[in-house]
Amino acid sequence: MRQQYGRRSQALAGALVIFALAIVIQMTRIQNSPEADTFRQLSQDYAYEWRTFYPNRGEIYDRNGRLLAGEKIIYEVGVDLTIMTDPHAISYAAADALGMDYNQLMEVIQNPPEGISYIVLADYVDAAQANYLQELKKALNEQAPEGSLGGLTGLQFKSHPQRSYPENSLASNILGFVNREGKGYFGVEEKYDSLLAGNPVTVLVPTDPNKAFEIPNAPNGTTLVLSINRDLQAAAEDILDSALGEYGARDGIIAIMDPQSGEMLAIATSRRMDLNEFWNYDVVYDNATEFNPVISKTYEPGSVIKILTMAAALDSGTVTPNTTYLDTGSILIGGVTIQNWDRNPWGVQNMVGCLQHSLNVCMVTISTQMGANTFYNYMDAFGIGHLTGVDLAWEAPGRLKVPGDPDWYPVDLGTNAFGQGVAVTPIQMMAAVSAVANHGRMVIPHVLYAMVRDGRQYQVPEQFGTTPISEQTANTLNEMLAISLEEEGSQALVPGYRIAGKTGTAQIPVDGYYDSTQTNTSFIGWGPVDDPQFMIYVWLERPTTSPWGSETAAPVFAEIAQRTVILLDIPPDSIRQQLVQK
Repeated sequence: MRQQYGRRSQALAGALVIFALAIVIQMTRIQNSPEADTFRQLSQDYAYEWRTFYPNRGEIYDRNGRLLAGEKIIYEVGVDLTIMTDPHAISYAAADALGMDYNQLMEVIQNPPEGISYIVLADYVDAAQANYLQELKKALNEQAPEGSLGGLTGLQFKSHPQRSYPENSLASNILGFVNREGKGYFGVEEKYDSLLAGNPVTVLVPTDPNKAFEIPNAPNGTTLVLSINRDLQAAAEDILDSALGEYGARDGIIAIMDPQSGEMLAIATSRRMDLNEFWNYDVVYDNATEFNPVISKTYEPGSVIKILTMAAALDSGTVTPNTTYLDTGSILIGGVTIQNWDRNPWGVQNMVGCLQHSLNVCMVTISTQMGANTFYNYMDAFGIGHLTGVDLAWEAPGRLKVPGDPDWYPVDLGTNAFGQGVAVTPIQMMAAVSAVANHGRMVIPHVLYAMVRDGRQYQVPEQFGTTPISEQTANTLNEMLAISLEEEGSQALVPGYRIAGKTGTAQIPVDGYYDSTQTNTSFIGWGPVDDPQFMIYVWLERPTTSPWGSETAAPVFAEIAQRTVILLDIPPDSIRQQLVQK
């Protein structure tokens, strides 16, 4: 009997060994079969899912570290219908906190589309409103009887970032805005949209909350530091607003640039919008050119272009500062008689007197002496009719007609010389005139000062354009313009600082002729003359108190120039010269 049990035990053991071997063989076969990869992928798909992570948009600061554009957290408020207990309580609370209609909320909650378990009640909800609802939900949960749920059960909150502009409308024309889809429009926001937005990251992430540490962080977008001085920008906007009221102008601009580097220090426009309410764009502006007319609006510049005409004449050897001519008050060119602004003769004048009295006849005389080829070659070298390359979206190129164009006539050689029949933008004039202030070399205007990425700051190098005139010509013309202002007793003069510059008064073409009662007035100037650290361009559209730039734009220039030297800490000429001598 004992031997019989032994044989049975051995047989059972052998069967178990065979069964175990069969399992091992089967496992090996499955692991090496084509279906194994499918099983593994299914396992991974259950544990992971593809998700796209969007970086926070880069911030924007002024040159002194003042935040101009950043991010704030807002909320989407919705309802999870699978756990909701009281639609009336949710509708009432949301209507009260968010200013929504109770009946509409009830309709949305009680009649959702088929198959929908979550509905959005409101998005872009301010953090304060969302926090109020969250606290109310918490309080109702705590007050609910044991074993029951509060009345706001099911109310859900999802946070996400939104672009925020802490200064509201300040520098709005420079910054531009970001819409709710995250796309930048106008200004810096559009020009540097891809840098600011950063790069989204799409990766497999674990669905198991215990593995949340594996979720990656998308690197934030690039932070930009602008050349803009926030305090100077605010001052320019305030002074411009006051000037519009004082002189009855329809619109206007004040732009301030470092003429040695091209850095824009302030760009003030009369129309501005609260960037936090970008949806009001159509209320503030009629078209895109009005968002930042400094770079987008073309107009006839008037007498400020005489700076370039005189620069070309001096550089080409056509005239010297002491060259004289007899001003009879009018001159014939291309079959058209051109007159001075006051229609009077000024007798014998040299080139300083030509600038000081802003004589149209003088400009026609020297442009015809230069000849069309020389004159237009210089205007082209100054960038008239070309983009400056300023790093703001929506720059316009202007228009300079030249011989050979179907709409160019011989009289244009004369009228273009004193700023009629040519279309420029304020930024284009500043870039061109920078050659006079910067020893003959033009700068490229720009607002980007530095970029911050991965904890490192990268400075933007100075940017220069062409050299249309020699250093000698630039220095000579600087002195001529300074003397002309001083001898005139211009309202643009700044006590303690020697200034160079020129007024502009441009009649506005109406129905094919120039209306002497409708003008754009301007003044462009820079200083101190011996070491220019600022260039200011003031432009006023249709002032009603006076049609002349000398009585409107010039005093505005003086006011903003006085504020500029204070904010930029530029000592008066006498103190600077003493410091240099030491």
